[in-house]
Amino acid sequence: MEIKKELKYTKSHEWVKVDGDKALIGITDFAQSHMGDIVFLDLPKDGDELTVGGLLGVVESVKAAADVYSPLSGTVDETNTKIVDDPSQINRAPYESWFVKLVLKDLTELDQLLDSSAYEEVCRKEK
Repeated sequence: MEIKKELKYTKSHEWVKVDGDKALIGITDFAQSHMGDIVFLDLPKDGDELTVGGLLGVVESVKAAADVYSPLSGTVDETNTKIVDDPSQINRAPYESWFVKLVLKDLTELDQLLDSSAYEEVCRKEK
């Protein structure tokens, strides 16, 4: 299981890479490995508004479907259409396979995210 130190995480296994007032969001290596082969994604459209804890999208694998929740509030600046067309990229490279680029509404929400050490502890308890 790979955890990148430079990213932020949620207890529900989303990762966040912050750059100024924008953030890339995807699902973690832990999440994709537990789902199995990912075959379908339903993601928001550019311009959609997301709120913390609200539905960001749905990931379907050969095993199950899972909701993905937004770790931050903001406006979708870009949806990664490459992974919509080829969802298996998430299994091969989960930290390069971002779902959306979000223009952040409230930077203080970043304080609620986990650092890599705290996220590693979450994963250890769920194994």
